[in-house]
Amino acid sequence: MTIQTITRPPKALAAALAEIGSATAAGELSHMGIRDPQIRGPLPLQQGRSVAGPALTLQFMPKREDLHGTGEYDDPEKQLHRHVLYQVEAGDVVVVDARADMASGVFGEMMLTYLAGRGGAGVVVDGCIRDMREARKLNLGFWVRGATPNFHVQTGIVPFAVNVPIACGGALVMPGDIIVADDDGVVVVPIGMAEALLERASKHAEWEDFARLKLSEGADLRKYYPLSTEAEDEYRAWRAAQPA
Repeated sequence: MTIQTITRPPKALAAALAEIGSATAAGELSHMGIRDPQIRGPLPLQQGRSVAGPALTLQFMPKREDLHGTGEYDDPEKQLHRHVLYQVEAGDVVVVDARADMASGVFGEMMLTYLAGRGGAGVVVDGCIRDMREARKLNLGFWVRGATPNFHVQTGIVPFAVNVPIACGGALVMPGDIIVADDDGVVVVPIGMAEALLERASKHAEWEDFARLKLSEGADLRKYYPLSTEAEDEYRAWRAAQPA
């Protein structure tokens, strides 16, 4: 049983990254040297939800019966999917490497209700959850591959470690990295790059606001997106005229 803890970033940093969104985060990270920060596979269960928060990680491994022979309720405290939830604080995102298994329900209604009750922001599962109808009613963001009626010990994977590095949807997630997730998908922001990413993204968002305005007026795409040197003086004048 491997259970570790995480160091959380300032809540204001995570909130600001939620505002910039996954698409801008992915684009800026690519310019900063992270080629592909996307977690592939899990899709949003609900539209219109955007979250960002530190990753609590849960790693699943293939079941081996001599090591994992107990039933779901034989000894609940041996089920490590419970232990990642015990650590949840407001704004956290639980990220699960479930090996893209489509038969194992990593969390069901009761576990997800507990996660929501502790203030968790969401869950990203490279695999499935169960009790989907009830899950949709909870105040949580969900990015999952799908749903299944099975609970996980019925199948071939078991929770193996909490807050260790995991591979989720082809991306390396370190415990405490910031997860940015919305309708476009899920992006992993390395914690050591988060402040620089926010600074870059904020500048990007400013000129995109200006470009969006000009394009909505039918202006030349070649001049305004991306912002050309020809339009820079106009952009600076527009920015200076905006309310503080």
